[in-house]
Amino acid sequence: MKRLEAVNYAKSRLSGLRDCKAEAEWLVALVIKGKRSDIYTDKELSSEEQKMFLFALNEREKGVPLAYIFHSAEFYGIEFEVNNSVLIPRPETEELVSLALKHIGIHESVLDMGTGSGAIAIAVAKNSSARVTAVDISKEAIKIAKHNAVTNNAKVEFIISDLFEKLDGRKFDYIISNPPYIDKKEYDELDKLVKDNEPKLALYGGEDGLYYYRKIVEEAPKYLNRGGKIFFEIGYNQADAVSKFLEKDFYDIKVQKDLEGQERIVYASLKDRR
Repeated sequence: MKRLEAVNYAKSRLSGLRDCKAEAEWLVALVIKGKRSDIYTDKELSSEEQKMFLFALNEREKGVPLAYIFHSAEFYGIEFEVNNSVLIPRPETEELVSLALKHIGIHESVLDMGTGSGAIAIAVAKNSSARVTAVDISKEAIKIAKHNAVTNNAKVEFIISDLFEKLDGRKFDYIISNPPYIDKKEYDELDKLVKDNEPKLALYGGEDGLYYYRKIVEEAPKYLNRGGKIFFEIGYNQADAVSKFLEKDFYDIKVQKDLEGQERIVYASLKDRR
C-alpha cells in the first residue's frame, strides 16, 4: 500500500469523525514517523508500517485518540510520552507556559500544581533557568512525568502529593496550574473521545468546575515567596469566578484570552502582608 492510498483508505474508514481528512493524514504521518507533508507521495509503506497502520486505524476507529495509540504528543516543541493515565497536552496550555516564561526570572523557583505528563514543568525547565518542582496526586502520572523529564533532559523535582500536602515549609516564586476544571453538566455531555479515554481525575473539577481553584487559591499564600505570582489555565467561562477567589490575597489580577479569543488564563501577584 502506498502512503497516499493509506491516507484515502483511512479517510474512508474514519468518515464519521469531524475532521476525518486531518485524522487520516496525522495517522499516516505518525506511522511513517514523518510530517504531514511527507505522506503525499507514491512511496510504499514497509511491511512493518502497513501492520502499524492497520492496527492504529482499528484503534482510532474504536475511538482511541492518536496520542494514546502512538503513546506520543508534542507540546511546546517537545515530544512527550502519554498514556491514559495522563491528559493529552493541549495547544492552549502552551499559551499558559509562554505567558509564565515572560515573567520568570533567573534561577527563580516554580511549582507546577497537577503536572500530569509533566508538560508544563518540563517546558518551563527547558526554556528557563528556573528551579522546577511538580506535584500530582497520581502515582501513574508522576511515573510518566519522570520518564518524560529523563528523555527530554529536563531537571524537574517530582513529588506525589494531594495539592500542597507534601510541601510543608516549601515556598516558591511562582505557582502554575492547569487544574481539572470541567463541571458536572459539561462532563456528562463531554465528547465521547475525551470522556472514554482521558482520566476523569485530570478533567473533573467538581459540581461547578471550581473545586481545585478554591483549594489552590486558599492555600497558595503559604507556599509563595514575597512578591510571588500564580498562573491558572481556566475554562472559557471561569475568569470572573477565579478572579474573585484571588481578590482576598492577591492583586494585579489579570485575564488573558487565547488565540481563539476565549478567556483562558488568570494570573495575579501575592499581596504584601508585612
